[in-house]
Order: sequence, then structure tokens, then C-alpha cells
Amino acid sequence: MQDRLPLTSDYVFKRIFGQEENKDALKDFLESILDVKIKDIEINNPEIPKNYYDSKFGVLDLKVTLNNAMVVDVEMQMQNQHNIEQRMPYYLSSNYANSIKEGQSYTECKKSIVISILNFNYYKRNEYHSVARMKFEEPKPEETIDMGYKELDEYASDYLEMHIIELPKFKKKKPEIHRKLEQWLCLFIGSEGQVEKAGKLNKEIRKINKKLASMSLSNEERNNYEFRLKAIRDEASAIDHATRVGLERGIKRGLKQGIEQGIEQGIEQGEKQKTKEIVKRMLRKNAKVDDIMEFTGLTKEEIEKIRNGE
Repeated sequence: MQDRLPLTSDYVFKRIFGQEENKDALKDFLESILDVKIKDIEINNPEIPKNYYDSKFGVLDLKVTLNNAMVVDVEMQMQNQHNIEQRMPYYLSSNYANSIKEGQSYTECKKSIVISILNFNYYKRNEYHSVARMKFEEPKPEETIDMGYKELDEYASDYLEMHIIELPKFKKKKPEIHRKLEQWLCLFIGSEGQVEKAGKLNKEIRKINKKLASMSLSNEERNNYEFRLKAIRDEASAIDHATRVGLERGIKRGLKQGIEQGIEQGIEQGEKQKTKEIVKRMLRKNAKVDDIMEFTGLTKEEIEKIRNGE
């Protein structure tokens, strides 16, 4: 029997939770993270973009609206792209700004929440589920005045909220999976026994586990997962190689220009090789030339050259 496709893949994550038929499971999963009761849930971007083979497209995120009052962006990241601190505020501000139309009052803005599920450790914090909001700093004594307030506001705004779940930390904790969030996270990285136990405790987890098993038997879905995984790995490898080449050249020359040129050349070479490998794999899977052209941006002549080994 083939191994189950992992939920830690952004492609698999969105294919599972982006389906209308799995909305109850998505609602249950989000309730376990946000600790709120969700009555209504709307998936705003259920489709898989046609250029998902290209890892430069970024993470396949899932945007949902909860209770018609919150806009939530959920993303699963397999590899550390070293941009979490930039990505999350961008998603937060973008979702918040786009929650109202021109002419509407600011009071009609919907709360913006970003949930990042990471298959790696990122922040120097001791919890596997971190929550960040716009919290006031401790005041400086020279700037403090007694206004008579017995209770002070702790947050500047409750409309921006970030959740970071670091799966390796969860695994290290070895939880008892009594809580709903622990049960769901077992479905991502738990052992077969833990997944089975979580399924007995939560019918939505049991349902999604069956969906994953069914999806894993599909050659098309497995090929799509492998294409996406290879694209991400190729880009990471190309960037790593480019960085090393750039640093070596920069050290030898003692010039910053050498590092920048080496990185640019390495990335360009790595991207070309990655595209070439994707074309070869798609040809072996008998993909149509028109589809390959659309996914890769190459011309028919360029694809034929790769087919002929040139």
C-alpha cells in the first residue's frame, strides 16, 4: 500500500481543506486554533492555481471568512523561506485593507487573522502555538502620568492577530492529545497509532484521514504532489548553491560585487535546470505540450528541444 500523502505539503493541505465537502472539518480545525465558536465559514479561494508547479508562486494559502466578521489566511509551509516576519504582516494588512470596499467606514473592517503552520522551528519561543497581537510596550517612567485608570488597555487593536504553529516543537512535547488542537496536529506529524487515537476522539479527523487515504491512491494527485515537492526542493537547492557560489567568489575577490553576481548567476542556472526537469517529468507522464507551455512559460520549440535531449 502506498504511503499516505502528508498534510505538511501545502498542495495536499489546500486540496483537502479547500474542498466544500470538507468545510465542517476545516471549521473544527480552525476552532481548535482560534478558540472561538464558528457558525458560518466561507472558503474564498478554493482553487489550486495553474502555476502551482512553480515554487516561486509561493505558498498555497487558504483564505476563509468566519462568521462574516473575520478574514483568516491559513498557510502550510514545508521549508523555511526565511521570510515569515515579512509574509505574515503583509497578509494581515492586505486582508484587513481589502475587507471593506471604497466608500465604506473603517468601522466595517473585518478582523484579519493569519495562521502559519510551519514544518520547521522559526521563533525563539518555548511554545508550539504562538499568538501575536498589537500589544502595548511597557511605558517609560518619564512618559507616565496618573490618569486614574485602574485597568489599562493591553492591546492597541484587536483586529490584527497572528498564529504560528511550529510542528517540530509539538512533536518534541509528546502531547497526550486530549485537546482538540493536539488531535488535529497529530494528523500532520503523528504516528499511525496517534492518528488512529485522534480519529476515535474526533469524527472530523477520522473523516479527513479517510480523505487523505483516498487521495493517496490517486496517481494524478500523487503526481501533482511530487511535482510541487520537487519544484520546492529544486528552488531551495538552487538558492543554496547560488549562495555558496556567490560567497566563495566574494571571499576570493574580496568584493561585495562578486557575491551578488555569483548569487544571481547561480539562481538563474538553478531555475533553468529546475524548469527543464519539470518538463521532462511532465513529458514522461504524457502531459500535453499546451499544458506544459502554460505551466512553465516555455515555447513549443523549447519543449521539443528538451524532449530531444538538447
